[in-house]
Order: sequence, then C-alpha cells, then structure tokens
Amino acid sequence: MTGLVLDCDGVLADTERFGHLPAFNATFAHFDLPVRWNEEDYADKLRIGGGKERMASLFRDPGFVEHAGVPDGEAERTALLAEWHRYKTAEFTRLVESGALPGRPGVGRVIHAALDAGWEVAIASTSAEASVRAVLEHAVGQDAAARIPVFAGDLVPAKKPDPAIYLLALERASLDPADTLVVEDSRNGLLAATRAGLPCLVTVNGYTHDEDFAEASLVVSELGDPGRPPIEVLADPLDVRPEDLVDLDDLAALIARTRKEHDA
Repeated sequence: MTGLVLDCDGVLADTERFGHLPAFNATFAHFDLPVRWNEEDYADKLRIGGGKERMASLFRDPGFVEHAGVPDGEAERTALLAEWHRYKTAEFTRLVESGALPGRPGVGRVIHAALDAGWEVAIASTSAEASVRAVLEHAVGQDAAARIPVFAGDLVPAKKPDPAIYLLALERASLDPADTLVVEDSRNGLLAATRAGLPCLVTVNGYTHDEDFAEASLVVSELGDPGRPPIEVLADPLDVRPEDLVDLDDLAALIARTRKEHDA
C-alpha cells in the first residue's frame, strides 16, 4: 500500500507563527514567567524539537530559574513543565478551534486525493496529540481526520531530527518505506524522515525557507491549489517537474523515482 506521512506544524497549517508562538506567550503570561518570545526568539527555539523541550531551554538561564521559582529536582521540573505545557496545548487548541489557523494551500486537496486513491495517510509530529488532532480536523474535516492515524507527542523518547517518530509510524501503520513519502517543512523534519529511509517532499514556510534541504526529493513553496498563483519549485533533483501545483501523480512519481534510484 502506498503511504503518505505528513508533519503537522508548518505543513498542515502555518501553526508556528500564528498558533504556537502566541500560545507559548499566553502561557508565560498566565504563569507570570519573566519571558516573552518575539519572532526572532522563536525562530531560534524552532531548532529545538518539541514544545516541552523549548520551554525547558529556559532553565539554562539562572535569572529565569530564580524569578520563576523553578525547583532544583528533576522530577519537580518535569512536573512543572508538564503543567505549563498542558496550559499551552489548551491555549493552542483554542486558537485552532477559533479558525485562526486555516490549512496551508493544497494540504486538504492532496490528503483527500490520497485517501480517495486508497493510500494510507498518517501524521507524524512531535507536538501534543490534542494539538495535532485539532489542526488536522480543521485542515481536512472531521470525516477525513477520523481515517488518519496520528503519531505525536511523547510516543517516542527522542524528537526530530531523530527518526523515531517516522519509524514508529511505519511500524504501526504497516507501511513499506519503499512505497511511502513524507511531507515536511523543516530541516529537522527532513533529517528525521531521511534517517528513517523515507523520501521527503519539503514545503517551506517563512521560518524555514532558507534552511538546508539538500537531502529532499522535492522542495516547493507550497503544495498549491487551483486559482492560486503557481507554486515555486525551489529544488527538483528527481526531475518531477510539478506545474502550477503538486498533485498525487507528482507524489507517486517521487516515490517511484526514489525506489528506482535505490534499486539501481
């Protein structure tokens, strides 16, 4: 069975800028923490995989630790992070449910086409499952979302660029790496996919546009939709040549050409 595995943040919707960043800052305000992240700060934090891990990076600042009353014990710090992250996830979910985060162009179209063609579609993300489910439902609708398994959050011990989440998705969804394509938006995600032996299409966003995607099978500005300006093809090493948008034939060609290269 052909498989399509997509990341959530930055792929299904532009969640980082309009969802996660304001949700983090709302959490900091709620708990009276002496920090607010701006766009530049958050771009740096995105190099860290996982929301709790981004929050934990604050513990490196002794001034923050003192002001916030962060405990010394590892178990107590873990519990504190979990409390902060639960609030942040609820705030993010509220933003999604408000309609503030529409799906990225082409995502709903491609996912529906893959499901209609009998492909196995899955989501593999390091975000909290509740957040991912909320984004997925708004991107493709409840009926389609109910058909799509989500592998997210703390199901694996290591976050992207570690391949663990993709290896788990392959195992639990019974997917053959030779017949599966990943859609990602960042270098960390690309590395996670390729380290799991999977070809990867990258749809860049404002945070990731200038990252190194040398290992990608195709790099585009977005998947595109009818009526929108044509997509920008940033790298096409397998010579797939998508036209105004990326369609299911393009995805199938990426899988076939990657398999042919591996077999050569």
